[in-house]
Amino acid sequence: MPRIASGDRAALRQLYQATSSKLFGVCLRILSDRDESEDVLQEVYLTIWRRADRFEAGRASVMTWISTIARNRAIDRLRARGPLAYADQVDELEIDDGRPSAETLLAASQDGQALGRCLSELDERTRTVIRTAFFEGVTYEALAQRMDAPLGTVKSWIRRGLLKLRGCLER
Repeated sequence: MPRIASGDRAALRQLYQATSSKLFGVCLRILSDRDESEDVLQEVYLTIWRRADRFEAGRASVMTWISTIARNRAIDRLRARGPLAYADQVDELEIDDGRPSAETLLAASQDGQALGRCLSELDERTRTVIRTAFFEGVTYEALAQRMDAPLGTVKSWIRRGLLKLRGCLER
């Protein structure tokens, strides 16, 4: 990341070659649209290029940081479609390139282990809404519909759960 932050295009090319299929999978899982996922992926690498100087190795691994950027960009695009565009997750859109999935790489990292330990400390309902919202990219509105609960209640569950997670991760 320091090389990218200093304007090294070759470093960005290496990062792209090593991670683009994983990040495309993240975008595709959230958006369920190949063309939109390709557009978002391009935005992701532009963001990485522009913000590489903001990466803090002590806070997260490179894969965690760029996966978060990809997830957030894809969710932003999904939200821009409007409330009627939210679709259920489509599993058959998975693209297998023979390498470990981004989720597998994240779970294998120390960040993933700490997060898994802290998630296990949450009650089942809170753990479910947080996993669904943040790992599957489901919006709060769609999650409220799935859970048959008021939107404000779902937001409260997630907020309280995130506060508990933060406290756990800071230990």
